[in-house]
Amino acid sequence: MAQELYTRTNQKLFFAGLALESMAKAADSQALNAQGLLQAERESALFHLYGALLGLCHEIAGFYRLPQASAARAELLFSDEVLQSVAIPEMAELLELARQPETWLARLLAAYADLFRPPVAKKTVKGDVTQPLIQAVNLDEPEPAELSREELEAWRQNLKSLVRRFRDALSEC
Repeated sequence: MAQELYTRTNQKLFFAGLALESMAKAADSQALNAQGLLQAERESALFHLYGALLGLCHEIAGFYRLPQASAARAELLFSDEVLQSVAIPEMAELLELARQPETWLARLLAAYADLFRPPVAKKTVKGDVTQPLIQAVNLDEPEPAELSREELEAWRQNLKSLVRRFRDALSEC
């Protein structure tokens, strides 16, 4: 593999595509471990999408010769501190996307951060010991929706188009 910054971004986008293909196969599978495979591929795709985003940040930082070019987290590169040191339109766009919670990038970053949070048990109110042990359960309370393959693929396509656009702009300089 060439030691160019863009190769890592391309590789991560490719790996995310492979994980999404495997996720589709796991969803159609009748195997006993299909749910586990589905979750593993979902997390793998998310991991590689974040890696592609980080690779893109490294490409931009390398082009502008930023001292943070080897940052281990994407959020360190598209921050106010970096933008205050030097005006970089690509980083400003990433920062704007990341700060708006409804955007694909903000959702990707939130989903990636959720991978590292421990599961939290639902909190229950301590009841009166004189009350019966049977408690009513609200079935209308929605379960948090799992990321769908379609949403992850949409994030991948958005990231690919961003990569192409940024690379075109950076190569024109």
